[in-house]
Amino acid sequence: MLIDARTLPEDETIETEVCIVGTGPAGITLARELSGADFRVCLLESGGLDFDQKTQSLALGESVNNMFDTLESQRCFQFGGTANYWKVRIGNNEIGVRHVPLDKIDFEKRDWLPYSGWPFDKSHLDPFYERAQAVCKLGAFAYDAASWEDADTPQLPFSSNVTTTMFQFGPRAVFTHEYREVIQKSSNITTYLHANLMEIETDVTAKNVTRLRVACLSGKEFWVCAKVVILATGGIETTRLLLLSNKVQKTGLGNQNDLVGRFFMDHSLVNCGHLIPTNRDVFKKTALYDLRRVNNIPVMGKLALSENVMQREKLLNISTLLLPVPQLYQLKAANSLKKLLSSIYDPQVYQNIFQHLGNVVMGLDYILPAAYGAITKQQPFIPSLPWGGWSYIPGKEKRFAGFELFQLTEQVPDPENRITLTGDRDALGRQRVKLNWRWHDIDIDHIKRTQEILKQEIALAGIGELQIARDGNLPKLIHPGLHHHLGTTRMNDDPKQGVVDRNCQVHGVSNLFVASSSVFPTGGYANPTLTIVALAIRLADHVKTVMAKKNEVAIGV
Repeated sequence: MLIDARTLPEDETIETEVCIVGTGPAGITLARELSGADFRVCLLESGGLDFDQKTQSLALGESVNNMFDTLESQRCFQFGGTANYWKVRIGNNEIGVRHVPLDKIDFEKRDWLPYSGWPFDKSHLDPFYERAQAVCKLGAFAYDAASWEDADTPQLPFSSNVTTTMFQFGPRAVFTHEYREVIQKSSNITTYLHANLMEIETDVTAKNVTRLRVACLSGKEFWVCAKVVILATGGIETTRLLLLSNKVQKTGLGNQNDLVGRFFMDHSLVNCGHLIPTNRDVFKKTALYDLRRVNNIPVMGKLALSENVMQREKLLNISTLLLPVPQLYQLKAANSLKKLLSSIYDPQVYQNIFQHLGNVVMGLDYILPAAYGAITKQQPFIPSLPWGGWSYIPGKEKRFAGFELFQLTEQVPDPENRITLTGDRDALGRQRVKLNWRWHDIDIDHIKRTQEILKQEIALAGIGELQIARDGNLPKLIHPGLHHHLGTTRMNDDPKQGVVDRNCQVHGVSNLFVASSSVFPTGGYANPTLTIVALAIRLADHVKTVMAKKNEVAIGV
């Protein structure tokens, strides 16, 4: 059942067994897993089914150093959460996102990586990853290249120092629409839209959540009393809600050791450089690294250093993506055409119109077939990370000149990279947040060393020459973060080292849990959604066990 919370009576108290706050992939997965259980579930969503700018303004916040986009643009306060922002074209007229599990090394304590190490290893999470594959509508739990290559789509011939593994891609509609209908029809789940959590209230010892204070932008307030509360609101908002809940624990719930909001991480996108192939036939042999469908599953290959190399060189985990690019004059022609078509009313375009027209004429050998393919065959006009399919283009070895290499990078956990509250307040009177984030020398050095090794390996394999891109002496940064908010309620069995334990329970609070990438102690380079869903499934199993024990106590068994 879906209810607009604005229609509730003032000061209504909703009684339930489990309350999930947030309807992004984590909250939706939890609700889906708890659907049909013999206890009631309440789901709270700040927004509605459609985007609303007034609600979205609640996400406003400050970013120190202006490295990041506005915090408002990184989060979506709407049913489906940030899944609504996914934009990768995965074929069959579907939009989705890339999925991949964390690597084995990402869970390990590494002596060269401060604060590394999860409470369990990857093998513990693998069964939940397998279940997450089905939730995300993916293929088999297989991310090795051998499962997806064939004679026409081989791996590049690297030494054992460089490995090829895969991304899979899943549709966003499962989280924005499909599971919404499942949850709506579930007899034990009630979803309240336009319901903003204001404060988590506890008993006098701050060891047990007693009720939640919830408000609508219309001014109406109501209460939720639940035996179990789960925050599934992402790395930034989860931090905010814990810090705001400070009536008893003055520094915020779970913050007795000043850890809530610290260790913020994201995945930076870096331009590694330009690969000039030794032989242009390489474009016929690199389809494995294109976003394409294999047995109707969208997949794409990527490169990474082997675990042996990372351990020997003491490096962070970084993946490399390959995108073909046309000749420089052809690229100029495509950019000029784009400006002419999209900036009709821009005076600068008219000032340089003859230059743009000249570029277009010079590059007609690329523009005409590329435009035809884009219009008739849904092939990318210029290949990009959100739009694959370049390997299907006839004569691609003539159209493209080389590859641009992009890297998704791991970031060192740093307690000074953190989310804090500010004096500014949102429309509901809640303090807004501030993000303090910076690169460290170790982040930069690891990227540069990885690029140097990759350059050597490309040359040794006879593939071509990698011309490494630099911004002065720094890696060429494209985006400091990809909206993957990690680490701010990190997981550790020691409350002096983490905010939640291995079961994602907030230390010191018996019935408060977190379902979010905020619990990741380290983040590797992997897009976090598959791990978020796997952890949510694991948490749902734990909640079922907790509720069964509570019921046994209630009936005196």
